[in-house]
Amino acid sequence: MTGTILITGASSGLGAALARHYAGPGITLSLWGRDAARLDAVATACTAKGAQVRTRQLDLEDVHALLPALAEETDVALAILSAALGGNTASAQVLQLGLVNYVATTTLAAGLEQSMAALGGGQIVIIGSVAGFFPLPFAMAYCGAKAGLLRFAQCLRLHAAGKGVGVTMVSPGFIDTPMSARLKGPRPWMMTAEEAARRIAAAAARNQGHLVTPFMFRVLRVLNALLPARAQALLYRR
Repeated sequence: MTGTILITGASSGLGAALARHYAGPGITLSLWGRDAARLDAVATACTAKGAQVRTRQLDLEDVHALLPALAEETDVALAILSAALGGNTASAQVLQLGLVNYVATTTLAAGLEQSMAALGGGQIVIIGSVAGFFPLPFAMAYCGAKAGLLRFAQCLRLHAAGKGVGVTMVSPGFIDTPMSARLKGPRPWMMTAEEAARRIAAAAARNQGHLVTPFMFRVLRVLNALLPARAQALLYRR
């Protein structure tokens, strides 16, 4: 691939799996993450596979640092915005999740569209969640941010049409990552991070507008829409 692959949230979980998936001879990776030690470990693994790797330790909660950092990325051909936080309904966490899961991601995506268009094209991948489809009362900040990302990605894809810039929205189900490990209760149809990375890379390669994976969550989304509002409310409260 000509140009750099930028991955946020690359120090662990899905972001790290995506970095390892793309790493290889002739590949240049720019890996962003909060944890310097874990980020260096991912970079070492990718370098061992033959990739050229540069890293940036950055907390996406510091939204004012995003555009200056992005300005230094002058040749991004593929960007995968996978950084995200989990949490509950505490007001401080609502603010933190809103900044990282929505504001930072959309800010970077908008900036990348402009820079990619100036270079003649590129692909932006936004990692959301199937949680964006469902009003889960114990995760309102997370669900709200992911729902917002879906609509933003739809708008951005239309805005980027004709500029050579593709936009892929990804709504995955449960992935075996440290974030998922902190969840209580069942995690049906859980994927490994490596399998999720393969599916995301394939969707990006074909410029798929929206990937919902695994397939059963597409079915549940349709079934949910068919339920009366009162039944939906009872289901989610339980």
